[in-house]
Amino acid sequence: MKRYLIPLAAFLLGSSLMAGLYFGILTWAQGWEYASKQFLLNRWYVLPIFVSLGIQAALYSILRFRLFIPTSSTGHTGAMMGTNSGTSVTAMVACCLHHVTDVLPILGLSAAATYLTRYQRPFMLVSLGLNIIGIIVMLVVLYRERQKLGPVQKLQPVLETE
Repeated sequence: MKRYLIPLAAFLLGSSLMAGLYFGILTWAQGWEYASKQFLLNRWYVLPIFVSLGIQAALYSILRFRLFIPTSSTGHTGAMMGTNSGTSVTAMVACCLHHVTDVLPILGLSAAATYLTRYQRPFMLVSLGLNIIGIIVMLVVLYRERQKLGPVQKLQPVLETE
């Protein structure tokens, strides 16, 4: 049972943390009403990012804890997970950053805010694409490790009836 709960928890945690970041930044910047309006406006970009990051976290937990197959190596999945998480966070920040432009000039980031605001949706699409690539890489690693196990032999029944 634990083998199924760990990936499920990783999925929920990954998706929830990304959603929390998204709603947290928007709520902090403009309030809850605005955050919900932005979510409804960008839901076709944002929801797949939440879900794909959750799937990636679940697959990574399967590889990391060797839940379903005894993997000898997780390959580059850890680096891929980190890169994709960073890209997803950047996409979420790009989505929201132009709303905190009052604070950004103080930090010296007004040019970054303008740039990220202009390319908000392309950043989201790149983030989603990288998440999908990360999922594919992890599935390939799982598939290759499964192939190393060899064919599953059929068990002969103890009592054969003839």
